[in-house]
Amino acid sequence: MRLVIIGAGFSGMYAALSAARLRDIQGVSPEELEIALVAPEPTLVVRPRLYEPKPETMTAPLLDVLNAIDVVYVQGSAETVDAKSRMVQITTNKGTRKTLSYDRLVVATGSRLFRPNIPGLAEHGFSVDSFDDAVALDKHLHDLADRPAVNGRDTVVVAGGGFTGIEAATEMPTRLRAILGKNAKPRVIIVERNPAIAPDMGEGPRPVIEEALRKVGVETRVGAGVASLDKSSVTLSNGEHIETETVIWAAGIRAAPLTQQIPAERDNFGRLLVDRCLRVPGVQGVFATGDAARAACDDEGNYALMSCQHATRMGAFAGNNAAAELLGVATKPYHQKAYVTCLDLGEAGALFTRGWERKVEMVGDVAKKTKQEINGVWIYPPKPERAAALASADPERVTDL
Repeated sequence: MRLVIIGAGFSGMYAALSAARLRDIQGVSPEELEIALVAPEPTLVVRPRLYEPKPETMTAPLLDVLNAIDVVYVQGSAETVDAKSRMVQITTNKGTRKTLSYDRLVVATGSRLFRPNIPGLAEHGFSVDSFDDAVALDKHLHDLADRPAVNGRDTVVVAGGGFTGIEAATEMPTRLRAILGKNAKPRVIIVERNPAIAPDMGEGPRPVIEEALRKVGVETRVGAGVASLDKSSVTLSNGEHIETETVIWAAGIRAAPLTQQIPAERDNFGRLLVDRCLRVPGVQGVFATGDAARAACDDEGNYALMSCQHATRMGAFAGNNAAAELLGVATKPYHQKAYVTCLDLGEAGALFTRGWERKVEMVGDVAKKTKQEINGVWIYPPKPERAAALASADPERVTDL
């Protein structure tokens, strides 16, 4: 028997850990049930941290962990999935192709930044969505120091006033002063189409966020979007023209394109609709998890968000359940009633909320310490020690805040 997991993000990593855990509990050997993880590199990109400087340090190796739990790593990119024949076609990093059969498949392919067809965006826009994007932005920021301080060199426009946009924007003044000198006067502007900043955070946290933006000197433009940009300026939909050499796009994500290979229903974000055990209805042997799945968290109408907090726990349930079907044991319905957010606000600290109503629990330096612990400890892979790694993937305990 073979269980194939596509993706080495938070959800894919925990799917592998959890499947291996159940296999171990059931006393089944790796020869009887092979667990294979497919990804271009055996590394976890710590995406919540990519708004910070030095993005090249924000990956964590997975190969030793996978070896410790007897999970086979298959290097390459999954290009197609044939659900009828239960085959995955993989393109290796050297350009060759191979196929891998499966008895159960876990789609944990994550998400991609949605880039609309705005004039100049593809050529001149930056982002913090992927490792390569974050490295390119960091290089660009350092290159600014070699340019004259004219034509908006010290101005950064962040398109999108949601979670990612706010974290990128509030960190930017500190990053720019470190590059351009402590006497630099960077200008950072968030552009948000909605009538208020942080549209998904609600009324409770918004005053804290707005005060933090004022404290770190970040301007906002609400009720407007980016109409076009070039290498030295951006024009907004309200006609405002801003000189800038740096536009960061942070205005929405979609499920990775591989989900379109699965003949099933998807939502407006491209996520596969799944049942409570994270199976894809109507497609035998296929589970979806993390940003690739639209999953109910509870019986009250709350659905998992495209975040590492939900992806880790969803991955643990998906891996467990895919293995459970092969091993003939009961599956576990996914549930995640605990929900918190911790928003980095740069030099203004952070904001910690709890519950779907986003009740503010901590702000400022106290919340910042929690954010730093989340970013630097909690979300990293377990140590490559078999017993500890397997124990970390109990679905009922993963991300049980």
